[in-house]
Amino acid sequence: MQVADHRATYQTHAPHFSDADKAAAGLTAFFSITNEWGLDTDQQRTLLGSPGRSTFFKWKKQLRGQLSRDTLDRISYLLGIYKALHILFPPHSVEQWLRNPNDAPLFGGQSPLDYMLGGSLIALADVRRYLDAARG
Repeated sequence: MQVADHRATYQTHAPHFSDADKAAAGLTAFFSITNEWGLDTDQQRTLLGSPGRSTFFKWKKQLRGQLSRDTLDRISYLLGIYKALHILFPPHSVEQWLRNPNDAPLFGGQSPLDYMLGGSLIALADVRRYLDAARG
């Protein structure tokens, strides 16, 4: 009985983030990461799931907008990839890992960045799982 009471208390006091809050935080992080990685507009759009140009530039300028579940998932995977890279490598090695050809079966000789720029959500999930496995 106490467990149920505790859950009810937690649920009433847990922070609630609106979709607008999630979009703003996600877009801010996304553009910060992709700018750090030196990605151009077309590459950024691809990683976001290829939104229309006007939508993309609105998101970039206002750091808000209506984001689909797919777009939020893509941003989430990129955040996880970014975190894992900074756990596994010193900062000056992150971009090398992203851009250099990789012989791991997942990448088949492509760079991890090129693999992700294939555009699929699955590719982002694959890279995230690959890095999580490398972290142990």
